[in-house]
Amino acid sequence: MGGMTVVLAEDNALLRQGLAAALAEHEAVGEVRTAADLDELVAAVETSAPDVVLADIRMPPTHTDEGIRAAERFRRTHPGLGVVVLSQHADAEGALALVSGGSTGRAYLLKERVSDVDQLVATLVAVQRGDSVIDPHVVDALMRHRMRFEAGPVARLTAREREVLGLIATGDSNTAIAGHLGVTSRAVEKHINSIFSKLDLPPGDATHRRVAAVLLYLGDSATPVARPVHRTP
Repeated sequence: MGGMTVVLAEDNALLRQGLAAALAEHEAVGEVRTAADLDELVAAVETSAPDVVLADIRMPPTHTDEGIRAAERFRRTHPGLGVVVLSQHADAEGALALVSGGSTGRAYLLKERVSDVDQLVATLVAVQRGDSVIDPHVVDALMRHRMRFEAGPVARLTAREREVLGLIATGDSNTAIAGHLGVTSRAVEKHINSIFSKLDLPPGDATHRRVAAVLLYLGDSATPVARPVHRTP
């Protein structure tokens, strides 16, 4: 059968069936295999040796970052496999995680793009040949993310300190942050004390200092966004 083989991973049954049918009708697509969760996606890739994977960023079992984790796995187990990740929102962190190990054969698109089948297939073709594609709206989010840390007091922090501060902003306790990062609570305390020092937050009530640090972190995100440049197929 001619055309590329696609594994489509989407837990919403109606979207999965509709998108599979639309892709199967396109002349550039030969076969579409479907999966409803991460385990089914991994199994489908192992059994069908596809040219490209099209996966929702969130699916069972945890509905968090399964699409990203699958892309990371396939980079090790199937290095030539293209992966397109679909997201409901322009998530800069998700896009950065997707390309953290390299952008070759990787794409990050918003789900609104699936309504244009020709554009979606063009993206599948692009990642199949090793190109990278980032949705323009996601590029905007990436620019905001980058500029947040290139201006203002937060720019003084190391990458790990910014990560800790981001977790503080979500309301995580020191214990929760330690578990998330795989470090000791004492290490987290050292990072937090360094953050307070670099942000010029004087000694005082710990809760007040955490709130003040988070306000600085969020305030830096108000930096104006530069005109984005993005790669397309």
